[in-house]
Amino acid sequence: MSGSSSSFAVSTSLTRYDVFLNFRGEDTRDNFISHLYAELKRKHVEAYIDYRLLRGEEISPALETAIEESKIYVLVFSQNYASSTWCLNELTKILDCKKRYGRDVIPVFYKVDPSTVRKQKERYKEAFEEYEVQFKEEMEKVQGWKDALTEAAGLSGWDSNVIRSLYFVTSTYAGSLFIY
Repeated sequence: MSGSSSSFAVSTSLTRYDVFLNFRGEDTRDNFISHLYAELKRKHVEAYIDYRLLRGEEISPALETAIEESKIYVLVFSQNYASSTWCLNELTKILDCKKRYGRDVIPVFYKVDPSTVRKQKERYKEAFEEYEVQFKEEMEKVQGWKDALTEAAGLSGWDSNVIRSLYFVTSTYAGSLFIY
């Protein structure tokens, strides 16, 4: 009996990755994310990025496992982020892990204003208008995505509209990621 409870406690705290990068590929993969990932690697920070999936792995379960096994989450919000249900599902899972395990979430607002994300304006609003039609029988899912965006956009993070040339120096210290 105590063996199973101790096994459960250990399995919920195990982490494989220092950082999980959540982003909309078409907006950021070949610019911001590629530079951030390279800097994390250079600093020996084990970062998960979605192209690390092995051939034949199912994407959804593999990503969920990677999220569960990450210490810190970097959310890169961009203009088309909300047009990806994949990003939104990852976001809700990340915020669930934040609540359950007390893990850190760092939002980065890449060429998008934090209030646009928080209030679902502009392209975010357009995406949700489509979701309300597409998922009319699952409105609780759509509302969950909206709530997740509002919560995440309210966290302290980085805004590329304020800090024009973001210079990223990354390191891990006591389980935290510092981005300067």
